[in-house]
Amino acid sequence: MNKKLLEILDCNHCHKGSLRMPSGNDELICTNCNQKYDIANNVPLLLQYTEPEEQPATELHKNQGTLFNYIEHYQKDAKVYNYFSERDSGTEHGDRRVREYIASQISLKKGRILDVGCGKAWVARDFCPQGFEVTSMDISLENTSEALKRYPFENHSAVVADAYSPPFKKNSFDYIIASEIIEHVAYPDNFVKSLFQILKPGGVLIVTTPYKEKIRYSLCVHCNKPTPFNAHLHSFDEKILTSLYTEPDLKQCHYQTFGNKILIHLRLHVILKYLNFKVWKILDRIMNKVYFVPLRILVKWKKIQ
Repeated sequence: MNKKLLEILDCNHCHKGSLRMPSGNDELICTNCNQKYDIANNVPLLLQYTEPEEQPATELHKNQGTLFNYIEHYQKDAKVYNYFSERDSGTEHGDRRVREYIASQISLKKGRILDVGCGKAWVARDFCPQGFEVTSMDISLENTSEALKRYPFENHSAVVADAYSPPFKKNSFDYIIASEIIEHVAYPDNFVKSLFQILKPGGVLIVTTPYKEKIRYSLCVHCNKPTPFNAHLHSFDEKILTSLYTEPDLKQCHYQTFGNKILIHLRLHVILKYLNFKVWKILDRIMNKVYFVPLRILVKWKKIQ
Protein backbone atom coordinates (compact mmCIF):
# COMPACT_ATOMS: atom_id res chain seq x y z
CA MET A 1 0.00 0.00 0.00
CA ASN A 2 1.16 3.53 -0.77
CA LYS A 3 2.52 4.85 2.55
CA LYS A 4 1.86 8.49 1.59
CA LEU A 5 -1.85 7.70 1.70
CA LEU A 6 -1.60 7.36 5.50
CA GLU A 7 -0.93 11.11 5.74
CA ILE A 8 -4.51 11.96 4.75
CA LEU A 9 -6.58 8.93 5.81
CA ASP A 10 -9.17 9.36 8.55
CA CYS A 11 -10.88 6.74 10.68
CA ASN A 12 -14.41 6.29 9.38
CA HIS A 13 -15.51 4.95 12.75
CA CYS A 14 -14.52 7.68 15.22
CA HIS A 15 -13.15 10.47 12.94
CA LYS A 16 -10.65 11.32 15.68
CA GLY A 17 -7.62 9.18 15.00
CA SER A 18 -5.02 8.59 12.34
CA LEU A 19 -4.56 5.19 10.75
CA ARG A 20 -1.39 3.20 11.16
CA MET A 21 -0.26 0.05 9.40
CA PRO A 22 1.39 -2.59 11.61
CA SER A 23 3.75 -5.17 10.18
CA GLY A 24 2.20 -7.46 7.62
CA ASN A 25 0.65 -4.83 5.36
CA ASP A 26 -2.75 -6.50 5.59
CA GLU A 27 -4.67 -4.08 7.82
CA LEU A 28 -4.92 -0.53 9.16
CA ILE A 29 -5.64 0.34 12.79
CA CYS A 30 -7.01 3.61 14.17
CA THR A 31 -4.73 5.24 16.74
CA ASN A 32 -7.76 6.46 18.71
CA CYS A 33 -10.43 3.74 18.73
CA ASN A 34 -8.40 0.73 17.48
CA GLN A 35 -10.89 0.11 14.66
CA LYS A 36 -9.34 -2.26 12.12
CA TYR A 37 -9.63 -2.01 8.33
CA ASP A 38 -8.51 -4.76 5.97
CA ILE A 39 -6.15 -4.19 3.05
CA ALA A 40 -6.66 -6.28 -0.10
CA ASN A 41 -4.46 -6.07 -3.19
CA ASN A 42 -2.77 -2.99 -1.69
CA VAL A 43 -6.17 -1.28 -1.39
CA PRO A 44 -7.52 -0.34 2.08
CA LEU A 45 -11.20 -1.21 2.52
CA LEU A 46 -12.66 1.83 4.25
CA LEU A 47 -16.38 1.48 3.60
CA GLN A 48 -18.68 2.48 6.41
CA TYR A 49 -21.33 -0.23 6.16
CA THR A 50 -24.95 0.55 6.97
CA GLU A 51 -28.07 -1.54 6.81
CA PRO A 52 -30.07 -1.18 3.55
CA GLU A 53 -32.96 0.53 5.35
CA GLU A 54 -30.52 3.13 6.69
CA GLN A 55 -29.01 3.93 3.30
CA PRO A 56 -30.14 6.96 1.25
CA ALA A 57 -33.36 6.33 -0.70
CA THR A 58 -34.45 8.13 -3.84
CA GLU A 59 -37.99 9.31 -4.58
CA LEU A 60 -38.17 6.46 -7.09
CA HIS A 61 -37.56 3.86 -4.40
CA LYS A 62 -39.80 5.60 -1.89
CA ASN A 63 -42.68 5.64 -4.37
CA GLN A 64 -42.19 1.97 -5.20
CA GLY A 65 -41.75 0.94 -1.58
CA THR A 66 -38.34 -0.59 -2.28
CA LEU A 67 -34.88 -0.25 -0.74
CA PHE A 68 -31.79 0.80 -2.63
CA ASN A 69 -28.70 -0.92 -1.30
CA TYR A 70 -26.38 1.17 -3.45
CA ILE A 71 -23.19 -0.27 -1.96
CA GLU A 72 -24.17 -3.82 -2.86
CA HIS A 73 -25.53 -2.70 -6.22
CA TYR A 74 -22.34 -1.02 -7.41
CA GLN A 75 -20.09 -3.70 -6.01
CA LYS A 76 -22.00 -6.25 -8.11
CA ASP A 77 -21.98 -3.84 -11.03
CA ALA A 78 -18.18 -3.78 -11.01
CA LYS A 79 -18.09 -7.58 -11.15
CA VAL A 80 -20.52 -7.78 -14.06
CA TYR A 81 -19.36 -4.78 -16.09
CA ASN A 82 -15.71 -4.38 -17.06
CA TYR A 83 -15.00 -0.64 -16.85
CA PHE A 84 -11.59 -1.15 -18.43
CA SER A 85 -12.89 -2.77 -21.62
CA GLU A 86 -12.69 -1.00 -24.97
CA ARG A 87 -15.76 0.96 -26.01
CA ASP A 88 -17.11 1.77 -29.46
CA SER A 89 -15.40 4.63 -31.28
CA GLY A 90 -18.28 7.09 -30.84
CA THR A 91 -18.50 6.55 -27.10
CA GLU A 92 -14.73 6.70 -26.74
CA HIS A 93 -14.63 10.02 -28.58
CA GLY A 94 -17.27 11.44 -26.24
CA ASP A 95 -15.38 10.16 -23.20
CA ARG A 96 -12.17 11.68 -24.54
CA ARG A 97 -13.77 15.12 -24.80
CA VAL A 98 -15.09 14.85 -21.24
CA ARG A 99 -11.57 13.99 -20.05
CA GLU A 100 -10.11 16.92 -22.00
CA TYR A 101 -12.66 19.35 -20.57
CA ILE A 102 -11.81 18.20 -17.05
CA ALA A 103 -8.07 18.40 -17.70
CA SER A 104 -8.50 21.98 -18.94
CA GLN A 105 -9.69 22.92 -15.43
CA ILE A 106 -6.49 21.70 -13.75
CA SER A 107 -4.27 24.77 -13.46
CA LEU A 108 -1.74 23.61 -10.86
CA LYS A 109 1.41 21.79 -11.89
CA LYS A 110 1.30 19.38 -8.95
CA GLY A 111 -0.87 18.47 -5.98
CA ARG A 112 -3.28 15.83 -4.69
CA ILE A 113 -6.20 14.63 -6.81
CA LEU A 114 -9.05 12.41 -5.65
CA ASP A 115 -10.80 10.47 -8.43
CA VAL A 116 -14.30 9.66 -7.15
CA GLY A 117 -15.84 6.59 -8.79
CA CYS A 118 -12.57 6.00 -10.58
CA GLY A 119 -13.97 3.64 -13.25
CA LYS A 120 -11.14 2.92 -15.68
CA ALA A 121 -8.75 5.18 -13.71
CA TRP A 122 -7.94 7.60 -16.52
CA VAL A 123 -7.16 10.29 -13.93
CA ALA A 124 -4.25 8.24 -12.57
CA ARG A 125 -3.13 7.34 -16.08
CA ASP A 126 -3.02 10.97 -17.21
CA PHE A 127 -1.98 12.88 -14.09
CA CYS A 128 0.44 10.61 -12.23
CA PRO A 129 3.09 10.99 -14.98
CA GLN A 130 2.75 14.77 -14.52
CA GLY A 131 3.73 14.49 -10.86
CA PHE A 132 0.31 14.66 -9.19
CA GLU A 133 -0.51 12.40 -6.23
CA VAL A 134 -3.67 10.59 -7.39
CA THR A 135 -6.01 8.54 -5.21
CA SER A 136 -8.46 6.35 -7.11
CA MET A 137 -11.60 5.87 -5.00
CA ASP A 138 -14.39 3.48 -5.83
CA ILE A 139 -17.01 1.51 -3.95
CA SER A 140 -15.68 -1.74 -5.46
CA LEU A 141 -12.43 -3.60 -4.93
CA GLU A 142 -12.44 -4.78 -8.55
CA ASN A 143 -12.07 -1.29 -10.04
CA THR A 144 -9.53 -0.03 -7.51
CA SER A 145 -7.38 -3.18 -7.69
CA GLU A 146 -7.35 -3.07 -11.49
CA ALA A 147 -6.52 0.65 -11.38
CA LEU A 148 -3.37 -0.03 -9.32
CA LYS A 149 -2.46 -3.01 -11.48
CA ARG A 150 -2.66 -1.03 -14.71
CA TYR A 151 -1.08 2.15 -13.40
CA PRO A 152 1.45 1.12 -10.71
CA PHE A 153 2.94 4.58 -10.25
CA GLU A 154 4.59 5.41 -6.93
CA ASN A 155 2.28 8.43 -6.67
CA HIS A 156 -0.89 6.39 -7.30
CA SER A 157 -2.96 5.01 -4.42
CA ALA A 158 -6.46 3.56 -4.18
CA VAL A 159 -9.18 3.11 -1.56
CA VAL A 160 -12.52 1.34 -1.41
CA ALA A 161 -14.83 3.93 0.11
CA ASP A 162 -18.17 5.70 -0.11
CA ALA A 163 -18.40 9.31 -1.35
CA TYR A 164 -21.04 10.03 1.29
CA SER A 165 -18.41 9.23 3.93
CA PRO A 166 -14.97 9.77 2.37
CA PRO A 167 -12.26 8.43 4.74
CA PHE A 168 -9.98 11.44 4.49
CA LYS A 169 -8.99 14.28 6.76
CA LYS A 170 -10.39 17.71 6.04
CA ASN A 171 -8.35 19.89 3.68
CA SER A 172 -6.64 16.94 1.96
CA PHE A 173 -7.03 17.47 -1.79
CA ASP A 174 -6.23 20.20 -4.30
CA TYR A 175 -8.66 18.70 -6.81
CA ILE A 176 -11.54 16.28 -6.57
CA ILE A 177 -12.90 14.85 -9.83
CA ALA A 178 -16.30 13.16 -9.96
CA SER A 179 -16.99 12.43 -13.61
CA GLU A 180 -20.37 10.92 -14.58
CA ILE A 181 -21.13 9.93 -10.97
CA ILE A 182 -23.59 12.43 -9.50
CA GLU A 183 -26.52 11.21 -11.63
CA HIS A 184 -26.24 7.86 -9.82
CA VAL A 185 -26.39 9.08 -6.21
CA ALA A 186 -29.53 9.39 -4.10
CA TYR A 187 -28.76 12.77 -2.54
CA PRO A 188 -26.58 14.94 -4.83
CA ASP A 189 -26.41 17.82 -2.31
CA ASN A 190 -24.97 15.55 0.39
CA PHE A 191 -22.59 14.10 -2.19
CA VAL A 192 -21.17 17.53 -3.04
CA LYS A 193 -21.06 18.63 0.60
CA SER A 194 -19.11 15.58 1.79
CA LEU A 195 -16.52 16.02 -0.96
CA PHE A 196 -16.19 19.77 -0.44
CA GLN A 197 -15.14 19.21 3.18
CA ILE A 198 -12.00 17.33 2.18
CA LEU A 199 -10.85 19.98 -0.31
CA LYS A 200 -7.91 22.12 0.68
CA PRO A 201 -8.48 25.89 0.93
CA GLY A 202 -8.44 27.07 -2.68
CA GLY A 203 -9.18 23.54 -3.84
CA VAL A 204 -11.51 22.69 -6.71
CA LEU A 205 -14.31 20.13 -7.07
CA ILE A 206 -15.05 19.20 -10.70
CA VAL A 207 -18.25 17.35 -11.60
CA THR A 208 -19.48 16.27 -15.04
CA THR A 209 -22.85 14.73 -15.83
CA PRO A 210 -25.39 14.47 -18.67
CA TYR A 211 -27.17 17.76 -19.36
CA LYS A 212 -30.97 17.85 -19.10
CA GLU A 213 -31.12 14.10 -19.63
CA LYS A 214 -34.52 12.60 -20.30
CA ILE A 215 -34.36 9.57 -18.06
CA ARG A 216 -35.86 6.47 -19.64
CA TYR A 217 -37.14 3.41 -17.88
CA SER A 218 -37.54 -0.27 -18.58
CA LEU A 219 -39.60 -2.84 -16.71
CA CYS A 220 -37.46 -4.99 -14.44
CA VAL A 221 -37.81 -8.71 -15.25
CA HIS A 222 -37.40 -9.57 -11.55
CA CYS A 223 -39.75 -7.20 -9.71
CA ASN A 224 -41.90 -5.88 -12.59
CA LYS A 225 -41.27 -2.30 -11.51
CA PRO A 226 -39.77 0.54 -13.58
CA THR A 227 -36.01 0.84 -13.39
CA PRO A 228 -34.00 3.68 -15.00
CA PHE A 229 -31.55 2.93 -17.79
CA ASN A 230 -27.92 3.00 -16.65
CA ALA A 231 -29.14 3.52 -13.06
CA HIS A 232 -29.44 7.26 -13.66
CA LEU A 233 -31.53 8.65 -10.82
CA HIS A 234 -31.42 12.38 -11.57
CA SER A 235 -31.38 14.79 -14.48
CA PHE A 236 -29.44 18.05 -14.11
CA ASP A 237 -29.22 21.50 -15.60
CA GLU A 238 -27.06 24.45 -14.59
CA LYS A 239 -29.63 25.82 -12.13
CA ILE A 240 -29.94 22.55 -10.21
CA LEU A 241 -26.21 21.84 -10.12
CA THR A 242 -25.03 25.28 -9.07
CA SER A 243 -27.59 25.32 -6.23
CA LEU A 244 -26.24 22.12 -4.66
CA TYR A 245 -23.60 23.93 -2.64
CA THR A 246 -23.84 27.53 -1.43
CA GLU A 247 -22.03 27.42 1.94
CA PRO A 248 -19.84 30.34 3.15
CA ASP A 249 -16.61 28.52 2.25
CA LEU A 250 -17.55 28.55 -1.45
CA LYS A 251 -15.52 31.11 -3.38
CA GLN A 252 -17.00 30.61 -6.83
CA CYS A 253 -18.99 28.22 -8.96
CA HIS A 254 -18.81 28.05 -12.74
CA TYR A 255 -20.32 25.73 -15.33
CA GLN A 256 -19.81 24.88 -18.98
CA THR A 257 -22.01 22.88 -21.34
CA PHE A 258 -20.53 20.96 -24.24
CA GLY A 259 -20.87 18.01 -26.60
CA ASN A 260 -23.33 19.12 -29.30
CA LYS A 261 -25.83 16.33 -29.97
CA ILE A 262 -26.07 17.10 -33.70
CA LEU A 263 -22.39 16.32 -34.16
CA ILE A 264 -22.87 13.12 -32.20
CA HIS A 265 -26.00 11.92 -34.01
CA LEU A 266 -24.35 12.53 -37.39
CA ARG A 267 -21.49 10.34 -36.16
CA LEU A 268 -18.96 12.96 -37.14
CA HIS A 269 -16.55 11.61 -34.54
CA VAL A 270 -14.86 9.69 -37.38
CA ILE A 271 -13.61 13.11 -38.55
CA LEU A 272 -13.64 15.12 -35.32
CA LYS A 273 -11.36 12.68 -33.54
CA TYR A 274 -8.46 14.13 -35.56
CA LEU A 275 -9.03 17.62 -34.14
CA ASN A 276 -7.14 18.71 -31.05
CA PHE A 277 -9.16 19.83 -28.04
CA LYS A 278 -8.95 23.58 -28.68
CA VAL A 279 -10.15 23.31 -32.28
CA TRP A 280 -12.88 20.80 -31.39
CA LYS A 281 -14.03 23.03 -28.51
CA ILE A 282 -14.44 26.04 -30.83
CA LEU A 283 -16.43 23.97 -33.33
CA ASP A 284 -18.59 22.51 -30.59
CA ARG A 285 -19.35 25.98 -29.18
CA ILE A 286 -20.30 27.29 -32.61
CA MET A 287 -22.67 24.38 -33.13
CA ASN A 288 -24.28 24.94 -29.73
CA LYS A 289 -24.82 28.61 -30.58
CA VAL A 290 -26.54 27.60 -33.80
CA TYR A 291 -28.58 24.86 -32.12
CA PHE A 292 -28.24 24.57 -28.35
CA VAL A 293 -28.34 20.84 -27.61
CA PRO A 294 -25.32 20.04 -25.39
CA LEU A 295 -24.97 16.54 -24.06
CA ARG A 296 -22.77 17.27 -21.03
CA ILE A 297 -22.32 19.87 -18.33
CA LEU A 298 -19.23 20.50 -16.21
CA VAL A 299 -19.49 22.35 -12.90
CA LYS A 300 -16.48 23.62 -10.96
CA TRP A 301 -16.79 24.64 -7.31
CA LYS A 302 -13.78 26.43 -5.80
CA LYS A 303 -13.20 26.60 -2.06
CA ILE A 304 -12.33 29.89 -0.43
CA GLN A 305 -8.59 30.39 0.21
